Amino acid sequence: MKILSAISRWLTDYTSLFILAVAAFTFFVPQSFFWVRGTVQTVILGAIMLSMGLTLSVNDFKILAQHPLDVLIGALAQFIIMPGLAYLLVAVFRLDAALSLGILLVGCCPGGTSSNVMSYLCRGDVALSVGMTCASTILAPVMTPLLLQLTAGEIVEVDAVGMFWGILIVTILPITVGCVLNYRFGKSRAFPQVQSVMPGICVVLISLVVGGVVSTVHDELVSRGWMLFVVTFAVVVCHNGLGYALGYFTGRITRFSKAKRRTLAFEVGMQNSGLG
Repeated sequence: MKILSAISRWLTDYTSLFILAVAAFTFFVPQSFFWVRGTVQTVILGAIMLSMGLTLSVNDFKILAQHPLDVLIGALAQFIIMPGLAYLLVAVFRLDAALSLGILLVGCCPGGTSSNVMSYLCRGDVALSVGMTCASTILAPVMTPLLLQLTAGEIVEVDAVGMFWGILIVTILPITVGCVLNYRFGKSRAFPQVQSVMPGICVVLISLVVGGVVSTVHDELVSRGWMLFVVTFAVVVCHNGLGYALGYFTGRITRFSKAKRRTLAFEVGMQNSGLG
């Protein structure tokens, strides 16, 4: 378990590099991740959400009650700023339907669990970060389909009810199971050791999802050349970069402390793209 914990810490410290390496490998050997599609991909995402649930305790949910206004501001900023930016970027860059739908979908998703790690590394308010992530995830089954209907309804027919049940099953259900397991076994000697390796497992699972996506779109990436990379890269950088900046600015105008501003920046700017 000590070795696994050390590997988990290494993966957490170098998450971006590890995932980029998997994406690059998949681009040159796409058949290696052909199996990560459909139901398998859904199960992997559910496992990611389960790992998040295993790290949540009753105290984490108390944050929602102790700081309701802060969490509310974070949730509103999350579901106003990122969908709004996505809609604006789609119009400015004049993206085709597929890319437009992709950026809008990510913009309408809740905050990602990586924001909790980044808040910790940048000396933010980690407790508030966890509370905001919980809040946006709980709201996601309603907010994500609704916002996608509003922003992408002209591009594609959105099955809002189907999305609601899909997100509910893939996110809320496994997170609930993880929380129950944590409540039931959290005081046992072995459980903290299991929790210590969950961040690393989560990174590996996310990299599998990324590998599956890259293998799926590999042929289109090759056929459309570098221009697709350049345009996609520019849109993603603008979306996330402006999200960080506006999240921090929102914390400033609401008179958050510097630690809370940093947390709000990451909560707003980092999306659960795996869910997307």
